[in-house]
Amino acid sequence: MEKLFIPSFPKTCLNYHQIPAKVETSPESHPKPNKKSLSFVTKKQPITTTPDEQLDYFCRNGSFLEAEKALDSMFQRGTKMMKRSTYLNLLESCIDSGSVHLGRVLHARFDGLFPQRDVFVETKLLSMYAKCGCLVDARKVFDSMRERNLYTWSAMIGAYSREQRWGEVSNLFCMMMEEGVLPDDFLFPKILQGCANCGDVETGRLIHSVVVKLGMTSCLRVSNSILAVYAKCGELSLATKFFRRMVERDVVAWNSVLLAYCQHGKHEEAVDLVEEMEKEGISPGLVTWNILIGGYHQLGKCDAAMDLMQKMENFGVTADVFTWTAMISGLIHNGKRYQALDTFRKMFLAGVVPNGVTIMSAVSACSCLKILNLGSEVHSIAVKMGFMDDVLVGNSLVDMYSKCGKLEEARRVFDSIKNKDVYTWNSMITGYCQAEYCGKAYELFTRMQEENVKPNIITWNTMISGYIQNGDEGEAMDLFQRMEKDGKVQRNTASWNLIIAGYIQNGKKDDALELFRKMQFSHFMPNSVTVLSLLPACGNLLGAKMVREIHGCVLRRNLDAVHAVKNALIDTYAKSGDIAYAERIFKDMKTKDIITWNSLIGGYVLHGSYGPALELFDQMKTEGIKPNRGTLSSIILAHGLMGNVEEGKKVFSSIANHYHIIPALEHCCAMVSLYGRSNRLEEALQFIQEMNVQSEPPIWESFLTSCRIHGDIDSAIHAAEHLFSLEPENPVTENLVSQIYALGARLGRSLEGKKPRKEQLLKKPTGQSWIEARNLVHTFTTGDQSTLCTDVLYPWVEKLCRMDDRNDQYNGELLIEEEGREETCGIHSEKFAMAFGLISSSREPKTIRILKNFRMCRDCHNTAKYISKRYSCEILLEDTRCLHHFKNGDCSCKDYW
Repeated sequence: MEKLFIPSFPKTCLNYHQIPAKVETSPESHPKPNKKSLSFVTKKQPITTTPDEQLDYFCRNGSFLEAEKALDSMFQRGTKMMKRSTYLNLLESCIDSGSVHLGRVLHARFDGLFPQRDVFVETKLLSMYAKCGCLVDARKVFDSMRERNLYTWSAMIGAYSREQRWGEVSNLFCMMMEEGVLPDDFLFPKILQGCANCGDVETGRLIHSVVVKLGMTSCLRVSNSILAVYAKCGELSLATKFFRRMVERDVVAWNSVLLAYCQHGKHEEAVDLVEEMEKEGISPGLVTWNILIGGYHQLGKCDAAMDLMQKMENFGVTADVFTWTAMISGLIHNGKRYQALDTFRKMFLAGVVPNGVTIMSAVSACSCLKILNLGSEVHSIAVKMGFMDDVLVGNSLVDMYSKCGKLEEARRVFDSIKNKDVYTWNSMITGYCQAEYCGKAYELFTRMQEENVKPNIITWNTMISGYIQNGDEGEAMDLFQRMEKDGKVQRNTASWNLIIAGYIQNGKKDDALELFRKMQFSHFMPNSVTVLSLLPACGNLLGAKMVREIHGCVLRRNLDAVHAVKNALIDTYAKSGDIAYAERIFKDMKTKDIITWNSLIGGYVLHGSYGPALELFDQMKTEGIKPNRGTLSSIILAHGLMGNVEEGKKVFSSIANHYHIIPALEHCCAMVSLYGRSNRLEEALQFIQEMNVQSEPPIWESFLTSCRIHGDIDSAIHAAEHLFSLEPENPVTENLVSQIYALGARLGRSLEGKKPRKEQLLKKPTGQSWIEARNLVHTFTTGDQSTLCTDVLYPWVEKLCRMDDRNDQYNGELLIEEEGREETCGIHSEKFAMAFGLISSSREPKTIRILKNFRMCRDCHNTAKYISKRYSCEILLEDTRCLHHFKNGDCSCKDYW
């Protein structure tokens, strides 16, 4: 016969007046048999003498419907007497069978059967509801009780513990103490478990003091529970102090303190504790090793975790499914997905059967790596092992097939999942959105709501992202506005970021900047993603004020600690014309990566400052930073600005020979510019042929610029023929080629290429310029006939031209321009913009910033130089070729653009 374990209660913690008397059993009571005997004879209902015996019989044989009918019959006959033991046995039968319906019937008869309140029976009733999963009903019984003893509190606390409602467990303890009921050594651990799991260290410390006063510190279960509270709540010093004072320490205590050390990243100390643990004669168990392995993975020390796994095998401890799963998920978490899949394979070879989390982790790795074949194999394993009912496994498979572009397979898995949660729907919706099937995604989005699954913030954001990627910002904005009103879902920063990035992606920069302001007005804090999305939209001369506004937000939100944000600020300040502030940010940065250096070097080259660019390159090499393809492209351009062809050629040679980088189109364009600036056109043409880049339009555009500047009509015709064959439908190209062919014909040159249309049939490109004044952007077009231009600006430009006594020397340059000449199409837009910039301000502006949609013509370029000198101002003008900085009659482009 098995020995019964009777717990001993410390006298100091028991309230003897609240312990119920033992329930007396009568001869009529039927004790529950340990084993049911089989009988091949049809059972007949015995002749019973009392209703209690009849009810006992029905419950023992699982005939709950008959028992319910017997109860109704009793009350109809006016019989309201039932033995206490019978009622308790009926409740016990409800607990064993989970028959809450009969329990409710018994509860309804409670007041009639027991007019005098019985705390023990009420506790049993409470326990029945709790163990049948009806926590609300259990709490109603609990709250209605006039008297509650230790067992009542234990039943209620146990019910909340089973439902993992740890905060309620902590609250019940406080109520219990107020009523003067003290927990025992079995209830204290449950309450402490609640404190540990909800992070309530203060209640844990209060219980610790109560335990000390009750003299229960020698109870190992209670001490281990206190230690677990300190460990799980991150109180390492308290946990260590308590651990060292424990009279007795078992493997559970050691594991708790090891967990605390691992949570604080002190893994070396944790390993030392294992050695100390062995010296005390306690062998590290499987849980101990799993804690250490998991801790190393949290620190990203995957190799150390692998070594520990080997070490545990040497100690004779065999890794279980939790060990392997921890290894696999840890490797995935640290980006070592191939290694994780190899570990998954080794797990099978070791004969360890995976669980649902293992399968889910393996599928997740396949999903990230887009390895469809292996993912399908894992799917087959999941089917064979019966894991397809696990919603986590199903969700991971839907995600994997979606990311691999197999939407039909993803949908089949999705449809097979019986109990879909919101993540199931999100996985399938994400798959459709990523494949740009927004219609199908919206169908699921609607259907999930019809099936009473409420979309969460991820669902709404996914739908917004899908429409944004599809170029439909209208639908995206509609969802963005509906999510709070219709969906009752609070927007988050990601929601704002998506809609802002979408407007930028679709070329609506002003709308994106306005949303950025609304975002802050709505008390949402922009993050680094917001800033990194917005800054590229400000990378032009009209974005200077907005860059400073965003920079102010960065400083207020402490986002300048994000390295990528500072890099983006350097780049954007340079492109918006403020190279000095870009340089200031660079100098203030303590750590610099290759992007930091490239941003400022590229900024210097953009502004024509080749000297600082080359100096920064030398400083970069001195500090041991290896240049990349972007750095080398900028340095070749810098040598071109300097006119140092030989040094530029050395840099190009070093790309492949020294840095082992394959030269790209950007390097070849820089080399053509290098040769062209120094009028070495034959070498440029030879380089193009040797590098076999004749099929790249940017190459011929760069070469044509050189031909135009140096007046080489034959080479210009050669470049035009190649360019027109590559881009025959480009109106700008067609216009340039038409001018070159017309000029060549006048000079008697032979023309071999495809002829463009006649000049009168050409669609003339219209020049436009933009300038900001008084926080408004004004647009001017070539030949503008607006009242402002005809009445104010045109006379001003004419007067300026009369005042300009320059003797323009074109030095043999070919007069080939991207837009029509002023004699035929009217005054160019940039002249109107410059005039407006000067006369629109009450005081003389120090700096005028203009954007132009075509390359400046030579006459407008000379006019800008003249204005900068006469009016002592600086003009920053960005056209499609370069950024011109006019100052004191000179331009940063050195008249080559």
